[in-house]
Amino acid sequence: MLDFRVTSFLTVCHTMNFTKAAAELNLTQPAVTQQIHYLENYYGVKLFCYEKKVLTLTEQGRILYARLNAMEKDEEIIRNELRKQPDVHPLISIGVTMTIGEYAVISPLTSYIRAHPAVNIHVHYGNTQELLRLLDQGKISLALIEGYYPEERYGHRKYRTEEYICVCAKNHVFQNGTPRQIRDLLPERLLVRESGSGTRNILERYLAAQGMTVSDFPSFMEIENMHTLIQLLLEDCGISFLYRIAANEGLAVGQLREIRLTDFFMRHDFDFIWDKNSIFAGETEKLAEELAL
Repeated sequence: MLDFRVTSFLTVCHTMNFTKAAAELNLTQPAVTQQIHYLENYYGVKLFCYEKKVLTLTEQGRILYARLNAMEKDEEIIRNELRKQPDVHPLISIGVTMTIGEYAVISPLTSYIRAHPAVNIHVHYGNTQELLRLLDQGKISLALIEGYYPEERYGHRKYRTEEYICVCAKNHVFQNGTPRQIRDLLPERLLVRESGSGTRNILERYLAAQGMTVSDFPSFMEIENMHTLIQLLLEDCGISFLYRIAANEGLAVGQLREIRLTDFFMRHDFDFIWDKNSIFAGETEKLAEELAL
């Protein structure tokens, strides 16, 4: 069981507000402040500071938060493990992004459950930002994502590398003739995933490097489901940027075609990530290694 002052520290970190933290803990604000001062005296460092009247963590505070947050999640796992009935099979909770979940996760999961028939698995779908949040909260132990993430914060292992391409319907007619560069596509309707999606984040980063944004496309549609996005492409409702693995079926049967541009070529990794600060990090890394085979 974690010390009550650790709980107070984590609550302040989550709210970044002493008054809100005190309300959540059902304590007075001076009591919470005293507990934080106790931890600062114990570790001999400053944990919080104010920057332009906004509460922030110091570098030492960020380090302590990462360690104690992992300890809190581990303590929950241990408590559940101790309460588990002897005849109940272990449960593994894995998060996958939409593209991976629909097109790339079946093979590794199939191999794993055949090798471990006694293990129960819960697969959670979400975009990259949602899965990072669930991982930080301890709701999932492993995530397989396609987008960018702060690599220094997580343990990670590459699963595979996928090509990222531009696609349209086979008979799509372009507004300004055959496009050569990405700016030639601006008159087209852009079909794009929602904010927080790894697929969208990759496009946004590329556009930013070209001095562009998604909003430079005056006509666009946001879609939160990859299958729906593919169907809209098949119905010739616009153009899109996505992983080749998601478009393979339509490309193979000639319903979709790749838009080849002289200034666009991208490949990106699908990565397994986990909390490297957890005492269970070694076990989770072995799970990622087995799934990646």
